[in-house]
Amino acid sequence: MNATQQITFLGTGSMGKPMVHELLKKGYPVKVYDLRRDATRTVVDAGAVWADSPREAASGSDIVVTCLPLPEDVYANMMGEDGALAGMHSGSIWIDTSTTDYHNTLRIAAEAEKKKVVSLEAPVSNLSHMGADFANTSIYVGGPEDAYQRVKPVLDVISQISFHVANIGEAQTVKLITNLLFYTDTVVCGECLALAQEAGIPLQWMWQTINASRAFSVSTEQFMPFLFDHSYDHSCTLEIGHKDMNLTTDLADELKVALSLGRIVRDHYDETLRRYHRYDGHIIVCKITEDDNHISLQIPGFTAPSKYGANPDYVRPEEMVVDVYGRMKPKLPNAYQAAPFEPAPPQQTLIQALIDYMAWINYVIYKECLDLGAGMGLRRELLAEVIRWSVGTCWITDHYDEYQPPEDIVSRIGAVDTQLRLMTTEKIAAAFKP
Repeated sequence: MNATQQITFLGTGSMGKPMVHELLKKGYPVKVYDLRRDATRTVVDAGAVWADSPREAASGSDIVVTCLPLPEDVYANMMGEDGALAGMHSGSIWIDTSTTDYHNTLRIAAEAEKKKVVSLEAPVSNLSHMGADFANTSIYVGGPEDAYQRVKPVLDVISQISFHVANIGEAQTVKLITNLLFYTDTVVCGECLALAQEAGIPLQWMWQTINASRAFSVSTEQFMPFLFDHSYDHSCTLEIGHKDMNLTTDLADELKVALSLGRIVRDHYDETLRRYHRYDGHIIVCKITEDDNHISLQIPGFTAPSKYGANPDYVRPEEMVVDVYGRMKPKLPNAYQAAPFEPAPPQQTLIQALIDYMAWINYVIYKECLDLGAGMGLRRELLAEVIRWSVGTCWITDHYDEYQPPEDIVSRIGAVDTQLRLMTTEKIAAAFKP
């Protein structure tokens, strides 16, 4: 594949749009279609060509990429008289970068095969908050390896790293696993921050302390700021998180994997969707804790370091921090340094319990993720590598074999003196009590 070949993008939302921009910058001709034409305005202004239907967009293209929110959206864009498949030619390649139901992908792939169109699933994981904006993503590919090698130059433009996992279905499993790690940590961190605030521990100081401990994760470091500024993150909707959690538990049912902690987190997402709007920002899952306890976890004057937060004019720093694995993230400005705080002995005891609890949660959910991957026949070594390059990575996933979980942590958290109602932590304490 080279930059003279035509690429079609179906879906130009928060993930698709920056990928199109990267391709245009590298000289690829790109046609686009989106249900909302206004969503394509910036990429059309940059040189992409608008099409009036998925079929028209796919006509003459060598690669058709779908980047859509829900499985039914992918099916609607690919199938039918005006679907992309009707306009694709023999030998072209369909790449689905959506996080979707792999059975849906297989149904479409079966129809594509009749036209000698090759199908690849290629879900995308951010390596930092909205890493798609600057090609800081990883892509997991399922399908024929020769087709993966043909499109790899394109994937290299829109991501930092890609993996050929194996068959269709297995890449989706990896993506659901990385999201399960992320979603679990987000929900639990919100409840832990509420406990810290109740004890008089400044939230920004607690956030910084968590990020310097074994409770660190991409979720705590880069997504909690959207709780602190009450924007709840405009880059992704609650609907998408809820969809992913239900796809994950459906897969666990299919593979007969217990997923005990994962199902508790799924229940939290179900309850969130009952209370709030599906298009709310996905960090709205933490608002349950605020509303159940009539509290606010907003930090006065704090704005998340992202244009997807409370300040849409925020400009991301160009300077990057690179770790020992080569993963990178934008350097956090010095203004986000917390004010000094000296915890009293009871506060220090609580801080340690919260850090131990969050690390233990990451350990338990990682074990469940490994079980889910094993159910799909994925090697642990592969899972560890792809998780390392994902939004789900954390201190525990990087140090899993050396970590020794404290045996008393559930009892210690259960013994915390609190007036708060913490829906998910209460369920975890009941399910995992000694």
